[in-house]
Amino acid sequence: MLYRWFLILGLIACAGALTITRAVASEATEGPQQYALGEIITLALERNPAIAGAQGVVQQSRGQQVAAGAYLNPSVSGSAGRGSIRDPSTGVSITERTVTVEQPLEWQGKRRARQQAADASAAGAGAAMDETRLNVVADVKVAFYHVLFAQRDAELTSQSLTMVEEVLRTVKARVAAGDATLFETMKATVEVQKATKEVARAQNALVVVRAKLDMVTGSALGTQFSIQGDFESLRQEPDRAALTARAIERHPTLRRLAKLVEQAEFTTVLERESRIPNVTVHGNYYRAAGDESIIAGLSVPIPLWYQRQGEIESALGAKYRAEAERLRVQNELTQTITQHVQEVRTANEQLQVFETGLLKQAEQTLRVARISFQQGAASLLDLLDSQRVHRQTLLEYVQARADLSIALARLERAVGGI
Repeated sequence: MLYRWFLILGLIACAGALTITRAVASEATEGPQQYALGEIITLALERNPAIAGAQGVVQQSRGQQVAAGAYLNPSVSGSAGRGSIRDPSTGVSITERTVTVEQPLEWQGKRRARQQAADASAAGAGAAMDETRLNVVADVKVAFYHVLFAQRDAELTSQSLTMVEEVLRTVKARVAAGDATLFETMKATVEVQKATKEVARAQNALVVVRAKLDMVTGSALGTQFSIQGDFESLRQEPDRAALTARAIERHPTLRRLAKLVEQAEFTTVLERESRIPNVTVHGNYYRAAGDESIIAGLSVPIPLWYQRQGEIESALGAKYRAEAERLRVQNELTQTITQHVQEVRTANEQLQVFETGLLKQAEQTLRVARISFQQGAASLLDLLDSQRVHRQTLLEYVQARADLSIALARLERAVGGI
């Protein structure tokens, strides 16, 4: 019986170990998870702290709307005590009591202005949420294209290292055969060391930009991930005037500032309407020994010495400041759109130069140099120079594509949407 239990426990342990081994092997086979641009944007909109902050502002503005629409609460006070008639003394003794009810009545113009200011604040909070989403999406795109460029840079440096190592092996074979000098081996070795250093530089740069992308998504990607996708291409020539008009009309930043101006205007109206004081209606019930009375009345503060001149002036100052801020941001957007449109055009022109001949020419030069080196018609220095020029050309082409994609993302943010 004891042997049977040991056998069962052994089988269970083996099954568990096999399951763990399969899980580890599966994770090793799958490798780091890959994310497309759309998936990363979705994660950023869910996890970025700026989105949570904007949602908090929206919730706060909704609470202010509720508070602005609330009516003033009444107040009730009462007192009671033992009382009797002493002069002349009748022997009457009762519990005397007093109850007072007060209800303040707010001036309707003041209430209306406060509600309109709260509505404008809520609309501004909604525009601020759109603005935050726009900025987060733009930040994700810029960080994504930086990572994509860094990945392509790492791939190019790895390919360059492989090519230089192949050249070194060829040179060593020639030296062994007596067809080349040892100095050529030294030159090829130096090129391998340079290529190795470039690989390390590219890998370090990739780690840095991946950390930036992970930060934008609220650490939703983790440390081990990769991205898949391609750079953007220019579908049509950007029209600066049309894009500027669209931004002035629909950009969420300008909408938020416009609502801030509107809120300041209603706040000014509120302070002016507050010069008319609230009226308090009160009723009083009094019961004493030998006396009972019901009294009603009004309480009206008289704004004789001070009529809220300071509050009105402060509200006007806030309004002028909001108008000036809106005009400043509008001018900045116009300048930013002009800058990004020019960046898009410049990057697209550079791409045309690469795609219409420069890439093909660099590839042909490298192919001729390889064939010539193999046949002994070209020196090692010529081959290394052609490889270096080819890699630099490819890297500059990828850089131009990344510059175009980043410029389009920034132009999208400046315009206020796609």
